[in-house]
Amino acid sequence: MTVTEPPPAAPTVAHAGLLRRQSPREPAARTYARSLPVVPVRARGLTIEGADGRRYLDCLSGAGTLALGHNHPVVLEAIRKVLDSGAPLHALDLVTPVEDAFTTELFATLPPRFARHARLRFCGPAGTDAVEAALKLVRTATGRTGLLSFTGACHGTTGGALAASGGGMDSATTRLPYPYDYRCPFGTGGQRGAELAARWTESLLDDPEGGLPAPAGMIIEPVQGEGGVIPAPDGWLRAIRRVTADRSIPLIADEVQTGVGRTGTFWAVEHSGITPDVMVMSKAIGGSLPLAVIVHHEDLDSRPGAHAGAFRGNQLAMAAGAATLAYVRENRLADRAATLGARMLGRLRSLAADHPCVGDVRGRGLMIGVELVAPAAGDPAPPDPALAAAVRQECLSRGLIVELATLRPAVVRLLPPLTLTDEQSDAVLDRFADALAAAERTAPRRKESGPSN
Repeated sequence: MTVTEPPPAAPTVAHAGLLRRQSPREPAARTYARSLPVVPVRARGLTIEGADGRRYLDCLSGAGTLALGHNHPVVLEAIRKVLDSGAPLHALDLVTPVEDAFTTELFATLPPRFARHARLRFCGPAGTDAVEAALKLVRTATGRTGLLSFTGACHGTTGGALAASGGGMDSATTRLPYPYDYRCPFGTGGQRGAELAARWTESLLDDPEGGLPAPAGMIIEPVQGEGGVIPAPDGWLRAIRRVTADRSIPLIADEVQTGVGRTGTFWAVEHSGITPDVMVMSKAIGGSLPLAVIVHHEDLDSRPGAHAGAFRGNQLAMAAGAATLAYVRENRLADRAATLGARMLGRLRSLAADHPCVGDVRGRGLMIGVELVAPAAGDPAPPDPALAAAVRQECLSRGLIVELATLRPAVVRLLPPLTLTDEQSDAVLDRFADALAAAERTAPRRKESGPSN
């Protein structure tokens, strides 16, 4: 069966009414509802059906939460099994059969060298809670307060996580250059740019007059997500691991968005072969429900509590998460993501050859970013967030849901579920190509009339 573009549909009364009531209740803070006026009423796999009667191909996937797409049968069955069993739904972090099954399955997916000395800690239900727990862990274990993070990072919106992302006021956090090949901070790009970024970090850490607070840890995304879908070069990651290990600085890998097969390996650190001291996990590990954990080396084990939270023992999320982890592992969906992602990247790069507004296409597995630019003198060309917003809107009008990178809004992001078929990937790219062409045609008129709202 061919997935075709849905016909235009007039909004139903219910659809229009829901959107109208929602608008005045929304805060000024950024929300998905503001940019994606869709009212989901049913969903399955890649597809969302809106209250307007239209079907949308969802390449947002709950910001990467839905590894198996919407309402996958194995997830629904796992949830029903717990509900029908009479088991408690809220158990803090007491040991339960559901918690044991989740923990066993999670450990089965970890890199073996890491798993052999690992301890698991449940915390609050969001990824930002897991980041906070990881930061408190390394600070308690080392007795130091400093933190190393990277430009373009996005680790969450609570205090410590926000500071690590560059959005908070924290004099103990030092931001280091992240190798961004297309817009290299050293003006070189490629392997040379990555080498300079690693050397800069090493030099700063060894400078006795650098004024650097003694670092309790370093936190890093193996692929920056909200920062613009920027994969860390494997050689650079290995160099950073060596630099931190030689100086006894715990390395925290933020796998909130990259984990559970998304990038083509089960955990993104496996591409480079490094073994971090802490792994931060959320999103897909809950099988679409709220769950967050950190897994850390036993040597960092410290006092209980620190960053716990009453909802750290979500039994339904553990059941859904265990089912998701097992399904991804048993069906080799990480390998599938690597193969299909490479195919999609290839087609998008071919598309870029015919569209000067496409500055860069990058990603790993089914974590893909397309950076749009305003063709102009200079290399690289300046980013064009307005064009990216127009592409998002044109995609939506064609029944395709995509989003923009929070910190680099000129980057259109594609995060389809790992269950994506070849046929569906073709439909996604067909709609994206059509939307890009339409937005490009209107670009001169839009610029002349001023920025869009």
